Amino acid sequence: MEDSAYLNWWNLAYALILLSIFIGCWSLNSISAPGNWLMVLCAALYSWLMPEASPYAFGWWVVAALAILAGIGELLEMTTSAVGTRKAGGSRKGAILAVVGSFAGSIAGLMLGIPIPIPVIGSLVGALLFAGCGAMLGAYLGERWDGKENREAWRVGISSFWARLAGSLIKLLFGLVMIAVASIAMVL
Repeated sequence: MEDSAYLNWWNLAYALILLSIFIGCWSLNSISAPGNWLMVLCAALYSWLMPEASPYAFGWWVVAALAILAGIGELLEMTTSAVGTRKAGGSRKGAILAVVGSFAGSIAGLMLGIPIPIPVIGSLVGALLFAGCGAMLGAYLGERWDGKENREAWRVGISSFWARLAGSLIKLLFGLVMIAVASIAMVL
């Protein structure tokens, strides 16, 4: 086998490994982990280690684009959650307990999963739904602690559920865009 063909094969293998790692990092977003930022870190390492002559190499501009996308995704996730809770009239206690409940719910959902025949998908869906339920319960408890009536506390809790779900989906969408950008950059 010619040396350049051998090297191209290994470079392709490294590119596929990076994309596999990206998918793993992307799935971490569902449990409130910084999956998009881990993708940026892996892309920087890949860009640094992959020889420029490789047909699958991409430059630092791709890493910068991924960092911008990750930042926008994080900002939109936080903004969506904050706006949703604020629109419902949530208190600071409700917001803090919604974050705590969301994190605990996402871990529980990841472990328990949803009975979907595809194990990984079931766990991801479970983590997203349980994170929303955890946010709802946390916001409810925080609003009750703040002295709000039961009906008002549930209204804020339900708003926190939908805001958390929307924010998570936005962040996941940005993660998919990051995977697409890196994939396209590898073949262009």
